[in-house]
Amino acid sequence: MIPLILSILSSTIIFIIFRMFKRFEVDTFQAIVFNYFTAAGIGFTLYGHTWNPEAWVQNSWMIYSLITSFLFISLFFLMGLSSQNNGVASTSIAVKMSMAISLTLFVFYYKESPSLLKITGILLAFISVILVSLPNKKNRSISNHKWMLIVLFFGGGALDFVLNYVQESQLNVLEPSLFSAISFGLAGCIGVLILSFKLMKGSSKLAIKNIIGGITLGIPNFFSIYFLLLAYTTTGWTDTTVLALTNVSVVIGTVIIGLIIFKESKTSKKMIGLAIALLAIITLYIAEQ
Repeated sequence: MIPLILSILSSTIIFIIFRMFKRFEVDTFQAIVFNYFTAAGIGFTLYGHTWNPEAWVQNSWMIYSLITSFLFISLFFLMGLSSQNNGVASTSIAVKMSMAISLTLFVFYYKESPSLLKITGILLAFISVILVSLPNKKNRSISNHKWMLIVLFFGGGALDFVLNYVQESQLNVLEPSLFSAISFGLAGCIGVLILSFKLMKGSSKLAIKNIIGGITLGIPNFFSIYFLLLAYTTTGWTDTTVLALTNVSVVIGTVIIGLIIFKESKTSKKMIGLAIALLAIITLYIAEQ
């Protein structure tokens, strides 16, 4: 139970840190680059000793590590921008509801016959994201960033599917946590290439606060995954149960924090979307039992 609670706290802290970047004028992209090197460093420290030289021979996992690293940095950057512009509540709903996309991809890829309950849960997830993504007539600046929620919804689902596929069929000689650390490191390298180009153009400038922000973000980023994987093996529950409970808790936590601490707008569409999101997760959880 403790790993599950720590995973929920780590995931919630990520959204809070992203929201705080805007307040302290931290360059989100720079922070994300340093975040990935921090997460990779922690991963190699904890799991570097598990490296199996056979992984150089059975190397089909490498292309998936590259794909994962690209999804990591692009979606994480978008998640940061969305948290700052759409709020942590709407962003967490879009990110956590993406499990509906991954479940849909599982149905098609593994040729499953989905139950009516699972189909209902997936449809509810789509409705919840549509509701929190609808344009805000009163605030056009917020409406201009709603597209981020849709991309996070579909992109997050694709990332979950890729990670599940890799873990199930590609990591015969490589620890999943070490695969994540390698992907984090590659994401950081991609970020460095982009950042170097921006620095040479003069459109960005390195600052200590961005490095500190990245290190601060990298710690909960790594441990949100670390503790989630640990929760899968220690709670005695199914993976779907653990994931559903994690998502429900993170959504509720970020919504409460967004409303109370960050004074985010409490529109009827957002509240209805939240209620449907929670119902979707519960429905998908029951469908998987």
